[in-house]
Amino acid sequence: MTPQLDPQLESIYQQVIQRNPGESEFHQAVLEVFGSLGQVVKKHPDVLENKIIERICEPERQIIFRVPWQDDKGEVHINRGFRVEFNSALGPYKGGLRFHPSVYLSVIKFLGFEQIFKNALTGMPIGGGKGGSDFDPKGRSDSEVMRFCQSFMTELYRHLGEYTDVPAGDIGVGGREIGYLFGQYKRITNRYESAVLTGKGLDWGGSLVRKEATGYGLVFFVEEMLKVEGQSFDGKKCLVSGSGNVAIYAIEKVHQLGGKVVACSDSAGTIYDQNGLDLDLLKEIKEVQRARLSVYADTHKGATYSEGGNIWDIPCDIALPSATQNELGEADATELVKNGCKIVGEGANMPTTPEATRVFQMANVAFAPGKAANAGGVATSALEMQQNASRDAWSFEHTEERLAEIMSHIHRNTFETAEEFGTPGNYINGANIAGFLKVARAMEAFGVV
Repeated sequence: MTPQLDPQLESIYQQVIQRNPGESEFHQAVLEVFGSLGQVVKKHPDVLENKIIERICEPERQIIFRVPWQDDKGEVHINRGFRVEFNSALGPYKGGLRFHPSVYLSVIKFLGFEQIFKNALTGMPIGGGKGGSDFDPKGRSDSEVMRFCQSFMTELYRHLGEYTDVPAGDIGVGGREIGYLFGQYKRITNRYESAVLTGKGLDWGGSLVRKEATGYGLVFFVEEMLKVEGQSFDGKKCLVSGSGNVAIYAIEKVHQLGGKVVACSDSAGTIYDQNGLDLDLLKEIKEVQRARLSVYADTHKGATYSEGGNIWDIPCDIALPSATQNELGEADATELVKNGCKIVGEGANMPTTPEATRVFQMANVAFAPGKAANAGGVATSALEMQQNASRDAWSFEHTEERLAEIMSHIHRNTFETAEEFGTPGNYINGANIAGFLKVARAMEAFGVV
């Protein structure tokens, strides 16, 4: 069921669909934001007069390019590369690179569109962009990944710069890939511009807490939600889908704050441990062995592994979907509500379908959208840029403190904006409106550009 939009917004939304046919993920992201803007266009009619909404839905630049490379057997492969530089009203384009077979233009555009508002909410001077390729690094040797990254950067480098566009990592792009990408950038340009990429290694310009940032930031945001109700993580039972960086470090921070994560998942199944997940074992399996979660049950007899199992069937107080887009559907949301879930915080980008979101809202489940709740990763990337610009390196404690302050600011801004526009407690409206207005004001100041 499509939400009822203001007639003027409905007209713009139909234009977006017509101009971007077949891009379902992008359409979904636009519709989710438009659903919050009805009161905005009534209170600020200038955003319609100046065509701010139409302009914000059209990327400033879309780059699509061929990425040829050779595997270890000498066979030539051709992948497709993308960089969508969506909006630079607040600063240089900032957003990750995703290497995954599911990547196509719609996915990159949805992620870039979300990034505009997410970056605005951080309060940092960064615009929104996203990029990637349909290349799959899984099962590839280091040499193959290096050759692919070098070919990818040979085309992309001309569009980058610390005052232009600053990519980071995302799914399939970690420290290894960032290293190969930066090495090729440095080789081509003959410049050591460490601020042109973030997520770098600690030995060559990276920031402490960057690996932990999205997961930690998610939990810091949910902690602020709990404070509104006079509660804390103490004794709370949590579910965290996924088992990558976001999930692992969300689990770590929940445990540090007194909560108990009893289940996580990967693409093959779900692990459940009623006594709370063994984080050290989980890190060993996923970060060192790079194995499936089924190994957890082999070595931890108190745990149960369900191949193909649905993590959202497990009772919890707090659910943190942290795997991928549209992973939590209407039936999942209904089951979570039935089992007593009170808070949902998105650790991934758009992991909850619109139908599931409406189930949570109808049941008065506090729901934190990804553009607010998972902004910790890009916020810490911006902190890495600050350190690079000043030739400085901060301690883990100082950087984590800055991250906690940023997430507290995002929560406060989101919460207060929702109240200002007549929907108290609606974090979706608060995040969409606060992020949109910040970008809109900058765009109006620049004139028609």
